[in-house]
Amino acid sequence: MKKEDLKIVFLGTPDFAVASLDRLVTEGYNIAAVVTMPDKRAGRGHGLFQSPVKEYALAHNLPVLQPERLKDEAFVNALRLIDADLFIVIAFRMLPEVVWRMPRLGTFNLHASLLPRYRGAAPINHAVMNGDAETGVTTFFLKHEIDTGDILRQERITIGPDENVGSVHDRLMELGAELTVDTVRHILKGDLTPMPQDELLGDEEPTPAPKIFKDTCRIDWHRPARQVHNFVRGLSPYPAAWSEIHGDTTAPTEIKIFETRVLDENVIGIPGTVLVKGNSMYVQCEPGQVEVLSLRPAGKKQMPAADYLRGARLINPSFK
Repeated sequence: MKKEDLKIVFLGTPDFAVASLDRLVTEGYNIAAVVTMPDKRAGRGHGLFQSPVKEYALAHNLPVLQPERLKDEAFVNALRLIDADLFIVIAFRMLPEVVWRMPRLGTFNLHASLLPRYRGAAPINHAVMNGDAETGVTTFFLKHEIDTGDILRQERITIGPDENVGSVHDRLMELGAELTVDTVRHILKGDLTPMPQDELLGDEEPTPAPKIFKDTCRIDWHRPARQVHNFVRGLSPYPAAWSEIHGDTTAPTEIKIFETRVLDENVIGIPGTVLVKGNSMYVQCEPGQVEVLSLRPAGKKQMPAADYLRGARLINPSFK
């Protein structure tokens, strides 16, 4: 079968998925339909927000489906009428079996980790937060349990010791687009040998990567400096690690922290204590210290820590 004869349904929502969709379109693959989340109201004006995947699809005259429920009979019947050969899923909701079993060549997912490491909704964040030296992207055939299907292809990248999750995300997005097209090529050739994840696990347990919420973004200063640094860069620039700063003359203020550096890994002190030296802000961990380089106080813009210190007038400050 020629690639232009291969009918593909693409399912995705965010920018991470757009890169792969664009590569498929650019390479001349037949995208028979695009499935994405329904429009949502957002912003102060409560206007309707279209997903990045929908915006791309409309700009390239691709048919769009936006089901509220993936088991909805009308949606399932619409997919059946398309009679696609292959479904590709990237950063989308969990599909019911009636959907992912539909195409004759199967349904594969692009996941932003080296499965079976980091199964779950936030694999890139958790890899950086845990201080991993490498990560990657994986394509795998879907099965009922999330992120457990047989692996098709993988590619790896290194993670810099001070690199944040935003940078890693963007590099994996481009690498993932390459891997998506490469996987489709090999599916067409029929020369893939899917590998069960259990064979890679051995005696180890799969690494979870659960969804991140605001409460889980709060910095624990009772952790070693290196772990605090990794935690901050694993959440930067979004959703961002945060803490409350307290002082003798100021009310507690929530501050998001975007960039730190490890100053010392061994010095001992009271965790959360803020040491101000000139225009520099150091925070005591347990053990070690980090320097805060970039932050955003509640209701203000992101700024260098030096700018914040010039206007904050802190007395005996500490993070809690």
